[in-house]
Amino acid sequence: MTTRRDTISIASAAYPLEWHESWASVEEKLTRWVGEAAGKGADLLVFPEYGAMELASLAGAAAAADPKRALAAAAERRAQADALLAALAAKHRVHILGGSGPVFDGIERPVNRATFFGPDGVLGHQDKQVMTPYERAPLDVVPGNALTLFITELGRIGILICYDSEFPLFARAFSEAGAEILLVPSCTETRAGFTRVRVGAMARALENQCVTVHSATVGAAEWCPPVDHNIGCAAIYGPPDTGWPDTGILTETALNEPGWAFAKVSRKAIAEVRSQGGVRNFSHWNEQITRCAQVEIRQSDDNPLEKQGQ
Repeated sequence: MTTRRDTISIASAAYPLEWHESWASVEEKLTRWVGEAAGKGADLLVFPEYGAMELASLAGAAAAADPKRALAAAAERRAQADALLAALAAKHRVHILGGSGPVFDGIERPVNRATFFGPDGVLGHQDKQVMTPYERAPLDVVPGNALTLFITELGRIGILICYDSEFPLFARAFSEAGAEILLVPSCTETRAGFTRVRVGAMARALENQCVTVHSATVGAAEWCPPVDHNIGCAAIYGPPDTGWPDTGILTETALNEPGWAFAKVSRKAIAEVRSQGGVRNFSHWNEQITRCAQVEIRQSDDNPLEKQGQ
């Protein structure tokens, strides 16, 4: 049986995608980033969606500049990057959600996969469930494995990759299975895209009275079209309720500034807000189901707008 801690320290990355001439450059960067967060006491480190795409630079400029070749090039280096992150998790005795990226895994079309590492090795993977229009075409990325709840010494953790956080039923399924913390890695090229994920992550924390951890890519990577522009910040959210910040924001970095956002989270506080908060979004969820079972439709005969639409 896994013994779970009460208070954990979380680090969420605002992560710049950078060009690497060699594997040594990748190794130095990830070692430095993990070392910095672990050195400040983080138990859980979260990297963003498509954080693994900087691996495409190792295949050269021509490959990185072609969307599908870039996906394949990043996927080719994935095992090497995973081995490094596993070693870093073991060295620092931390949990790490690695930057997601393409994995072909014996299929012709890639999935967008994030790997979760614990101090003793790989805990498992989470694939994105719903693809954005750009992922569907031209990237041809497909949904992968089912939702996976990770039961760890840090608590019960679910992962919602970017667009998945904008759909409430995924988070609800995790929460009903016992999730206390939801990790939301994202990669967004516009302020609007970032805002959608930010609002989604905050809404999921509100609805489920839990913690959501939003990690984002930041800055320009014009050498790789799938991730050429990145806008966002890192943040950790909770329910805006008793015992939590009024804004629901535990911490956040400045927009488009690389670095870590740190916050301490109490699992006891999550349990208390679910049972004793000013509202009971988590336990009252099913009441909306019965109330929405039938929608009454009324049409006014003298509504000019309705008449124009006939």
